[in-house]
Formats: sequence, structure tokens, C-alpha cells
Amino acid sequence: MGIRIAAARTVARAIVTAALLAALTAVVAATLRLGGVRADDNHGRPLLWYAAAWALFGAAAWTVRKVPVRAATVLVLVGGAAIAVAALVAPPRTSDDMYRYAWDGRVQAAGISPYAYPPAAPELAALRDGWLFPQGTVCDDWQSHQVGDSLCTLINRPTVHTIYPPVAEGWFLAVHEVSPAGARHKPAQIGGALLATGTTLALLAVLRRRGGDPRGAALWAWCPAVPFDAVNNAHIDTLGVLLTVLALGTGRPGARRGVWLGGAIAVKLLPVLALPGALSGRPGPGRTARVVLGAALAVGLAYLPYVLASGAGVLGYLPGYLHEEGYASGDVRRFALLRLLLPGRTAGPAVVLLIAATALYVWRRGDCARPWRGALLVTGTALLLTSPAYPWYALLVVALVALDGRWEWLAIPAAGAALYVGGVQQSVSYGAAGLVVLGGTLIRRTWSRKGGGPRLYVHKRESPREDLPV
Repeated sequence: MGIRIAAARTVARAIVTAALLAALTAVVAATLRLGGVRADDNHGRPLLWYAAAWALFGAAAWTVRKVPVRAATVLVLVGGAAIAVAALVAPPRTSDDMYRYAWDGRVQAAGISPYAYPPAAPELAALRDGWLFPQGTVCDDWQSHQVGDSLCTLINRPTVHTIYPPVAEGWFLAVHEVSPAGARHKPAQIGGALLATGTTLALLAVLRRRGGDPRGAALWAWCPAVPFDAVNNAHIDTLGVLLTVLALGTGRPGARRGVWLGGAIAVKLLPVLALPGALSGRPGPGRTARVVLGAALAVGLAYLPYVLASGAGVLGYLPGYLHEEGYASGDVRRFALLRLLLPGRTAGPAVVLLIAATALYVWRRGDCARPWRGALLVTGTALLLTSPAYPWYALLVVALVALDGRWEWLAIPAAGAALYVGGVQQSVSYGAAGLVVLGGTLIRRTWSRKGGGPRLYVHKRESPREDLPV
């Protein structure tokens, strides 16, 4: 009788988890079809839709803990796929970066370096079409940008060169080459769904082979940041996340880990924050050199053909973007949390010192068997201190949480969404995230002294294995 009751409870938990995932899928689709776009256009109403998605995600991640691993793995994969498909029901809703991706792919397919000319350049006029450059359109919404007196485009910053590194540009070209004529935004979104699903599979593989709980992959596969930012908005950050997971999933520090991580850095610069985690525990000089040189070689080889074509132009709009992202105007400012405590001029240097100190700590004292733990600490700390205005920067944090199980760091992508989509004050959103991270860390340490801990998932084996296929 006891066995039957236990089996019934297991089935009930699986059914409840599946029901929560079905509700989450429906909410994602409804958010994108009915929930509006950004807070400045809808007076913060999208935040209610996003909050519902996050609440259902949290409930599903909690109930799946007691579902057997095999059944839970099926739920992770099927639920993640359903949520990704739901994100395909509408064009990009909160970001127009994808239109630049499509343009860069088209320019490369024409045999022109994407770093050579900005979209508004007359040299590229022959590549313009009615989708990215709609004729007779009044540029009166957030997705339209004026070029001169008579030209309107969906591409943001049309008068400046592209900013994206070479591996990202390679992805844009690949998506363009396999896209049928007239497909518009769908290929980029489908590519985002494939990358998100690939990351889920990579997480499952790494967790199984490194002694983690495969159910932890649910923290990526079901997290609302994935359908909204990785799929619907098709942000290229997801490719960098996948390569970072593969880098940290290798058995020990070495050239292979460095090459994977270098590829991630050549997608988006943010994965460089995972480097201290990749070198956790002060590996010997030989292994350290192999990781660093492997990463540098991957970045250099990726840039080489573009440097030969465009020279220093490969930097594109990066210097201007870094200046622009100082958040010098409006209510959103860089280093928002430290600005509450320090004078504005000292906030920047203080952030650099704090991130460097965190990286040094991870390098010296980090767990070499779990390099993602140090990567999560450095990346999460950097995002908290810099308080970025864009929630997709935190996609890497979501994947690292899935590897490590420290759920409190999910407050960072939630804070980014509250700021960007809901219009919540920056210091409030990131301040709340900082308190959640601090509180979760303190609770975890207190419980660990008593032989337990508020972990969502159990990790059985701590030592790295050499036979990882990634």
C-alpha cells in the first residue's frame, strides 16, 4: 500500500508540473500577443504579464524537484520546447536588435564586410527592401528609425557601423543563407529557439556527467527570460551562453575549455567574465596558459578574416556604444546601486575594484570541480554592480544558475525585466535583486552548518570527469 501511495504522489507531482508548464506556455504566448510591448508605451502593464510568467516558472521549478529524474528530464525538454514555440507567435516585442542581425547577414551574403558601411550608407542602397526599409512609413514608433528626410528603417542606429563580434556575424550569415525569401523575422527567432534548446541539451549533458541533478536544467529551459529574450527577441547572447556552458562543462582546465570560451567571447564580450571561473582553484601555470591561449587563439582566428577585409573597422560602433551605455541621461544610469552610497565619480573605479577582487577570489579559492560556481559569482556580481538596462545581458546568469542550482541569482534577470519592460526604478529593481542574492546566500550558509540547505536540486558527485564529450 505504501508503494502505491508513493507512486501516486509521484504521478501527481508530474501532472501538476505539466499543468504549470502548460499554463506558463499559455502565458508566454498571451504576453507576446496581448501584453503589449515596453513600459513607456503601455504604462507598465506588460509587467503584470511577465510577473505571471515568473510566478508559474517558480512553481514549476519547485514541483519538479520530487519528480523522478527520467520523467523530469522529459518535462524539461518537452516543456522547454513548448515554451520556445510559444515565443514564436509574434515578431520581436521588446527589442529591435534582431533587425540589425538580419541586415548584417544580408550584407555578408552580398560579399561585403559587415564592418565596412553603416546601414544608411549609399553604397548599400541596392540591398534595401520593403521589410527592413519600409516605404512611405512614418517613423513614429519605437521600432522605426529615421534616416535623412525620407527614409525609415527598422534597424536601430542605422548611421553607425555594426558592433557585433565575428562569431556573431558568422551566425547572422548562416541564418541568412538558410532563410527562404520573404521569411522576415522568423528565421532569426527559430534560430534563437534552436540555440535555447541546444543549451538545454548541453546543460543536461553537463549535469549528468559532472554529478549534478539534471532537473536543474529546468531553471534555464523554463525561465521566462529564455522565451522572451532568447527566442522572441532572438538575442545573439544565447549563442555565447551555449558556448560558455560547453566551455565550463569540459573535464579540466585546458586548451579545449579556452577555445570554447574564446568562441563565446567572440559572440558577445560578456562571457569574458566566466574566465576566472574557468580558472578556479589556481590551476598550474601550464593549464592556465592553455586556457588563456586557447581563448585568445579562438578570438584571434575568428577576427582574422574580418580584419583582413576591414582593418580597425572591426571595432565598429563598440567605442561609441560603451560611451553611450554610460547611461548619462534619463533615469537609468550605470552603477546605480553604488551611486546610492558613493559619489558619482568614484562609483566607476569602485565597481572595477570590486569585480577584480571577486575575480581574484574565485581564481584563488574557487571550486575547480564546479567552475560554473565561480563564473556565476563574478558574472552576477558584475551585473548587479553595473545594473544594465537590458535584461538579455543576464541570460548567461540563467544558464550558470541551472548548472549550480543557486536560485537566488535569478533575481538579476528578473530585475532587468522589471526595469526594461515594467519601468520599475533602476535602484529599486536591482536593489531588490541584491537583497535576494544576499539573503539567499546567508540562508544557504546558515543551513549548510546544520547539514542542509535551501537547494532546489541535489548534486551528488563533486569531482570532474575527464571523459566529457563536450
